Amino acid sequence: MNSRILITLLLILLGWLPGQHVCADSLESVLMPGKVIRSHAKTEGQCNKCHVRFNRAGQDALCGDCHKDVARDVAQKQGYHGRAREGKLCRECHTEHKGRDAHVVVLDEKKFDHQQTDYLLRGKHQGTECNKCHRPGTQYRNTQGTCIACHKKDDEHKGKLGAKCADCHTETDWKEAKFDHDKTRFKLEDKHAKARCKDCHRDNAFKDTPMACVSCHRKDDKHKGRYGDKCQTCHNAKAWDEVLFDHDRDTKYALRGKHLQTKCDSCHAGNLYRDKLQSTCIACHKKDDKHKNTLGEKCGDCHVERNWKEARFDHGKSRFPLRGKHEDIECKACHKSAVFKETAMTCMACHKKDDKHKGSLGEQCGDCHGERNWKEHRFDHDKTKFALLGKHREVKCDDCHKDQKYKNTPAVCLACHRKDDVHKGQQGEKCEACHDAGS
Repeated sequence: MNSRILITLLLILLGWLPGQHVCADSLESVLMPGKVIRSHAKTEGQCNKCHVRFNRAGQDALCGDCHKDVARDVAQKQGYHGRAREGKLCRECHTEHKGRDAHVVVLDEKKFDHQQTDYLLRGKHQGTECNKCHRPGTQYRNTQGTCIACHKKDDEHKGKLGAKCADCHTETDWKEAKFDHDKTRFKLEDKHAKARCKDCHRDNAFKDTPMACVSCHRKDDKHKGRYGDKCQTCHNAKAWDEVLFDHDRDTKYALRGKHLQTKCDSCHAGNLYRDKLQSTCIACHKKDDKHKNTLGEKCGDCHVERNWKEARFDHGKSRFPLRGKHEDIECKACHKSAVFKETAMTCMACHKKDDKHKGSLGEQCGDCHGERNWKEHRFDHDKTKFALLGKHREVKCDDCHKDQKYKNTPAVCLACHRKDDVHKGQQGEKCEACHDAGS
């Protein structure tokens, strides 16, 4: 035994040292096996800061008094110290009194189980060397667990997407992305699901990427912006050329007949959303109106969408209902002009050339003639001053009415029967005094 130690022990036994605590500290200083590390140097002369006499396990509580962060991990069972085997002493991994520059951590990096920490190693991280993440001079527990802490130089987004790299990237391969676009405000469907990220996200800029169709498809807009930016109203991501817009369902103007075959541009000549389109026929067909607006703007009363020239006008609702032969006559036979209001409604207006009476009976042709046949007459002679009786009913009109002159035709018998007067006028002209129309 060292003579110095031996003398000290003898002095203690004999009670020659001034105080018990002073003697104990001196003894511990003499018995200290070696220098402590540099960070513990300030307490090197105070052994009771780290040691409990005759209780080696009691040291752990003193370690926790200084290393509060480690003590908190142990208490909360988190981190490596919190997950370590229960009852394991600090001195089993940490050693002291080996000199100022000694390492107090006894750690075999090859055998260390990273699963016991808060950061599990997966993918490429399992083959990464410790010093790639744990920089010299930095405590292991203070190593950052964020991706950007090590991969900042690999961030092609230049920080524009924040530091949550794991939302898209995996530990298997940095270039492998697993971002679920369906969880964003813009769900990828059909053709969009096959598009490359950079097709929409220029220069890897993802935040505030415009979602309007025209932001990517302006060059595909054949309408040149006239229909606005709401392309999704008619188109979808399945096929740009496929039109979903249902004019019957989505508007107040259902398309019928030829309108179904008409191109949108034929009616929608201006901006679709800015310029409200009129739904009256005349709005598009003013140039086709041969009536020169004399019949108003309710073209649908006569015309149909199947064919502009096809008319469905009910003449029976007009002031001149069509009957008999009039029903088979073409409109233009009576309506010489498309301005129908100018058309006269008298018989003579169309049948003047057919009037064999040369106007002598006036223009009330309907009093005698019907629409079924011009030659068929319906004149009731009994309503005149000269009712037809007996043989007179069988006589042709021309026999009495020479040259088809009816007005002022004489009604005396001799006007027609003078040649039949066997009395040679001797009995006067009142033939009806003796004769009748029977024979």
